[in-house]
Amino acid sequence: MTPPFQSIDRLTRRFLFVALALAAVLAIGTVGFMLIERYSLFDAFYTTLLTMTTVGYGDQLHFPGRILNSFLLIVGVTTILVAIGAITQTVIEAEFGELIGKRRNKRMIDKLQNHFVICGYGRVGRGAASELQQAGVPFVVVDIDHDRVEKAIAAGMLAVAADSTRDETLRAVGVARAKGLVCALATDADNLFVLLSAKFLNPGIYVATRAAEDSAEEKMRRAGADAVFAPYAITGHRLAQALLRPHVVQFLDFTTQAAGLKVVIEQVRVSGRSDFVSKSIREIQIGRQFGVIVLAIRKGDGEMVFNPPADTAISAGDYLIVMGQPDKLHTLEGMLADTIAGGRASVA
Repeated sequence: MTPPFQSIDRLTRRFLFVALALAAVLAIGTVGFMLIERYSLFDAFYTTLLTMTTVGYGDQLHFPGRILNSFLLIVGVTTILVAIGAITQTVIEAEFGELIGKRRNKRMIDKLQNHFVICGYGRVGRGAASELQQAGVPFVVVDIDHDRVEKAIAAGMLAVAADSTRDETLRAVGVARAKGLVCALATDADNLFVLLSAKFLNPGIYVATRAAEDSAEEKMRRAGADAVFAPYAITGHRLAQALLRPHVVQFLDFTTQAAGLKVVIEQVRVSGRSDFVSKSIREIQIGRQFGVIVLAIRKGDGEMVFNPPADTAISAGDYLIVMGQPDKLHTLEGMLADTIAGGRASVA
């Protein structure tokens, strides 16, 4: 969809072109009548204007003046007609272009499956959208502020200007088909409302929400939030950790933000069809064969096994928390998934 500000820029350029064309014809006619007919500046301008608008004023010109007038009639009238056409075309494009863009947006959203929805495009929402965009996963941004939606579209994202707290909005962006949802609205009340609506429309959707107040965190978890983040508490914690354990924080930044080292931490799900089911980490030789490090295993019952021993057996439904280069992680994921072309596992 073409952003409205681009239509405004195009309209400005066309108005400028039309104004310059009209000014040029008026200037040529005015100077011509002053030189040929010896008119004053105003009379020359007035005569040129009457000619261009085909109003008429009576033929009182000499032969050279009539030649100039004939030129002005052809060029002037043509310029005015082109000006009217250009302005009309721009206005129509602006009106129908927005309508066409909305329909195209709707068609793209209707085709989304297992996508993510980001409600709110403030500072928190922009950060989440940027991460999803870098990961290359499908998602749609919803914000009631048109300016924020324009910024999201300008950044190459699929975005809709609507009220996230309304059920019809969540239905329109395909929450029932979505894999996950981010609640990043300004108030805890709005985030809680969106959380409840999303869980009603899609009980299996994974919802991550922000909580501005400490008291809201437990309420959101009781309402069904799968992950609750308090930005201020997290920031304070990271600031303290940066003072107490700077090298640990730097390492985590390297592995989670891909800054400097070309390694990432990823989760890889073990499929029931994988040949590696019931085999131990030693038997699979993950480190030697794939060049990755197994940091932890999240078992199917929710138990988290940190730094698992080499004789730890993996089961179907387990998630391996591994660290390594992206291409090697992708190879490991293909071996553990149903097919070699298995998709990337999302962070739970």
